[in-house]
Amino acid sequence: MEFGSIIESVGEVIDVLGVVAIVVGVVYAAVDAAVRGLRRVSPVYTRFRRVLGRAILLGLELLVAADIIKTVAVTPTLDSVLVLAIIVLIRTFLSWSLELEISGRWPWQKRAVSDDGDEPALARSEAS
Repeated sequence: MEFGSIIESVGEVIDVLGVVAIVVGVVYAAVDAAVRGLRRVSPVYTRFRRVLGRAILLGLELLVAADIIKTVAVTPTLDSVLVLAIIVLIRTFLSWSLELEISGRWPWQKRAVSDDGDEPALARSEAS
């Protein structure tokens, strides 16, 4: 087997893993929300969004890694690198937006921890 085809196969496997991570995350978040809804455990919606957002973030990271592997290692032309740069910019923006939605802070901001170390102080103040 040629090196280029091996790297292309690795990129495809990581692509599939990214999609699987998102799909499994969606299914897990839905089942978790349904169980919490039936047991009347709150908060259902905020936990659903947090779990779903984390799954999407994980999937996006894997998809970016696969794109980098396939573009740089297999077809390092100027056009493919420009397309990769645009894809990475879009996915980075999506990742930052999801992180802001999930945690209520930008990725570069320090996490504010409450006195008991359990829940971020920002999230606790929003819940009350």
